[in-house]
Amino acid sequence: MNKLSIRDLDLAGERVFLRVDFNVPLDAGRVTDDTRIRETLPTLRYAMEHGARLVLASHLGRPKGKPNPQYSLAPVAAKLGELLGRPVGFATDCIGAEAEAKSRALADGGVLLLENVRFHAEEEGNDDAFAAQLAALSDGIFICDAFGSAHRAHASVVGITRHVRQAAAGLLMERELDFLGKALTNPDRPFVAILGGAKVSDKIEVVQNLMNVADAMLIGGAMAYTFLKSQGIAIGKSLVESDKLELARELLAHAQSRNFRLLLPVDHVVAAGPTAAETRTVDIRETPADMMGLDIGPRTVKLFEEALRGVRTIVWNGPMGMFEKSLFAAGTLGVAKAVADATGAGATSIVGGGDSVAAIHQAGVAGRISHISTGGGASLEFLAGRTLPGVAALTDKSK
Repeated sequence: MNKLSIRDLDLAGERVFLRVDFNVPLDAGRVTDDTRIRETLPTLRYAMEHGARLVLASHLGRPKGKPNPQYSLAPVAAKLGELLGRPVGFATDCIGAEAEAKSRALADGGVLLLENVRFHAEEEGNDDAFAAQLAALSDGIFICDAFGSAHRAHASVVGITRHVRQAAAGLLMERELDFLGKALTNPDRPFVAILGGAKVSDKIEVVQNLMNVADAMLIGGAMAYTFLKSQGIAIGKSLVESDKLELARELLAHAQSRNFRLLLPVDHVVAAGPTAAETRTVDIRETPADMMGLDIGPRTVKLFEEALRGVRTIVWNGPMGMFEKSLFAAGTLGVAKAVADATGAGATSIVGGGDSVAAIHQAGVAGRISHISTGGGASLEFLAGRTLPGVAALTDKSK
């Protein structure tokens, strides 16, 4: 990573503006899943141990640029205090006199969480004056540990970097960039990409970019049906993006011309619809006209398992079917176990996307994955080869 890291900074006695991703689910004012908070604890503890005075900022939900108690970060401050085992201050706005006074009152190792930055429309507008007000709560040091927001050119992610001396990556951001960056620029080979999810259109650039980097690609989920139909295979009522059939044909032709191994499902679990109680497993070429595919079948899982044997790098994004329903979860869980087994045999595995991450937890193999990415949209854009504004804005080490 050619950007400054928190490890490169002298933090003692400095007010540090630290952008985190505490966009966590709440129910009746209680945090119901603290994963995103826990992910950034190593960065917070590192900064606290080195004497920083931490001013934390995050967004939560989509309050549409104005205060909304439903999206207050106050419950998150309480949860963070529990996890750190010490009090965490809270400011009822992210700018202004109260935030300024509370930031200046921090002792070395102290922590203050600001109210939701999206309570101000200027946040998403990347307004320069608003960014300057945020920066004024620091002593000129900004750390970004919110990889999940790095694809957004917002004031607390990008604009603020114009008003500080140093802008560095936190430990979580550094880890994300190290794993994803190595996969894209210098992967251990063979490198296999696994892509799933509903739409080809969501992942066109990812498919195109990874076809130039990986050695093989496994495609499942609803997006596979667009590729299958483009080959003239009858897919019944399965989801398909008719306007992407020509693109799918082009991608398959490109793969064939380069001898690139692109594997599609050979069997699948079909039903009359997502809510049907009865399912059948059939060959992909024997799909009944009145049924739709909702998960990859056992032969496809075995095919994908074999494709992962002996690989050295795996990137997986997207489920293999309608994973949220137990009737259609076996394929995704099977792939999760195969990725974990390949990791145990020496591969570096990177898993991103909410459903894929949920699958590795449900399969009980999360501890056997090399890296679980915290940024859905950000990791997709990174895999597509795009520059993330929140990363580009950080200070280069050479400076």
